[in-house]
Amino acid sequence: MTFPENLKYTKDHEWIKVEGDTGIVGITDYAVGELGDVVFVELPAKGKQVKQGESFGTIEAVKAVSDLFAPLAGEVTETNADLEKSPELVNKDPYGKGWMIKLKLKDKNELNNLMDVKAYRATIGK
Repeated sequence: MTFPENLKYTKDHEWIKVEGDTGIVGITDYAVGELGDVVFVELPAKGKQVKQGESFGTIEAVKAVSDLFAPLAGEVTETNADLEKSPELVNKDPYGKGWMIKLKLKDKNELNNLMDVKAYRATIGK
């Protein structure tokens, strides 16, 4: 399992990579392992406002259907259209081609509510 150092993590196993005022969001390698093969991802419409910790979509896998939670508040500026045709990208490359949404961030101070890689590893026992 890999957990990139440059990301912030939630207790619900989402990650966010902040680039300027944009946050790129996905789920962790750990979450992918728990879910199994991803068969469908439901993502929000462009322009949707999300709050930190609020559900922004769902992910359906062989084992379960789970909500996806926003690591930070913001406006959805882009969704990963490739996941509509190829949801397995989440399994193959959760930190790259399997990203889910991009957010125009509302308040970067909310990053203080998230975990760094060391804290996230401790949370999942890895």
